[in-house]
Amino acid sequence: MRTVRSTAIVGIVLGSDSDLPIMKSAAELLDEWNVPYELTVASAHRTPHRAIQYAATAKQRGLQILIAAAGGAAHLPGVMAALTPLPVIGVPIKTSKLDGLDSLLSIAQMPDGIPVATVAINSAKNAALLACRILGIFQPRIASKMEKYRAHLKKSVESKAKRLDLEGYKKYLKRLS
Repeated sequence: MRTVRSTAIVGIVLGSDSDLPIMKSAAELLDEWNVPYELTVASAHRTPHRAIQYAATAKQRGLQILIAAAGGAAHLPGVMAALTPLPVIGVPIKTSKLDGLDSLLSIAQMPDGIPVATVAINSAKNAALLACRILGIFQPRIASKMEKYRAHLKKSVESKAKRLDLEGYKKYLKRLS
């Protein structure tokens, strides 16, 4: 496991290194917000002992939340949730066979008692944002970052609405092209 910061509180676990191009947006957001995390690969099927060890020791290593990404059968988030008391956010990865619907359903359809919060297919950034919302409950610095982020989103939408009102949709669409 590579610890990006020595006091990681978020663990990002990839089912395969091929998930990294999608999951980098989670790492980028955590980097931007200075939320310490670690990032690793642990396959539920190809390296089950590594996945088990990772999840079983996550809390004692100081992690507070896990983000687990997987495609296809997508068992990794469920395995993580079964082996740790920490909250787990699952990121279904788009696959070539079913466009990620298989991944989404595998992660979202967890049995009672083993919940996995599930974001949309390939929504790594939303997974990081959800992790920050959860962490922000007890960490004012992260909560402050979330409030600033939300204010930025609001300002952006209000600015676009104003421009659309002033220009009309035809001119606005030309600007988007």
